[in-house]
Amino acid sequence: MALRHEPTASYHSVQDALRVLETVARRGTGINETELARETGIATERLTTLLRMLRREAYVEQITDGAYVAGAAFTRLGSADGHRQALRDTLQRTLDRLRDSVGAAVYLSRYVDGEVSVTQYADSPATPKVNEWVDFRHSAHATAVGKSLLTQLDHEGRRDHLARHRPARLTSRTITSDRLLLSKLAAQPPTVPVLDLQEYAVGTVCAAVPLTAGSTAGCLALSLPLEHAHRLRRAADALNRNAAPVLLSLAI
Repeated sequence: MALRHEPTASYHSVQDALRVLETVARRGTGINETELARETGIATERLTTLLRMLRREAYVEQITDGAYVAGAAFTRLGSADGHRQALRDTLQRTLDRLRDSVGAAVYLSRYVDGEVSVTQYADSPATPKVNEWVDFRHSAHATAVGKSLLTQLDHEGRRDHLARHRPARLTSRTITSDRLLLSKLAAQPPTVPVLDLQEYAVGTVCAAVPLTAGSTAGCLALSLPLEHAHRLRRAADALNRNAAPVLLSLAI
């Protein structure tokens, strides 16, 4: 199985953010924005936006003379001791912020060893998570999470998954035809959120955007009750625009 590598805007942002972090870390005593622009080759306006995001996520901090140094989150993730827990904590804080900003439950998912896995999520009483009435591992054909992950596989990888998990009808909107589903997955643009409009559960709509980190397919998703369906596309676009911090944490 191979992954389709179609870089998104978030991917490009993360590549630039990593260059900034590497430069800041190399200049341990601090580096100002002018020097960062010169050494990274990133335009000033874009650099300012990246630094704002990196400060918000605590990957860099600004000291008294205005210079930037490595922040607490970057230090924790850069340490071999407790890296896994530090990554989980950092991702959870980011997911919590995304939940509040988009007004929906959000989910981080990966495709590991041929299976869909929701690794973390952030919900609240006001933004409840979807009721997993059918195991997500067996319902990739009907969920935004599953379809987003499948779009990142090559054709043979998708066929293999559908052969192991036959598409079952979960609602009247569920696509159960392999041919039709494969056609829709192949036509899905990588920069456009994948939608689930009551295909998995009646009364719930979802959206997901890809997070391809290294050799593992991943995605960031959200769910809304049907009465908030009018907010889905706007929330999905916001999720897409703000996916870079999650991808950055996975890349460090």
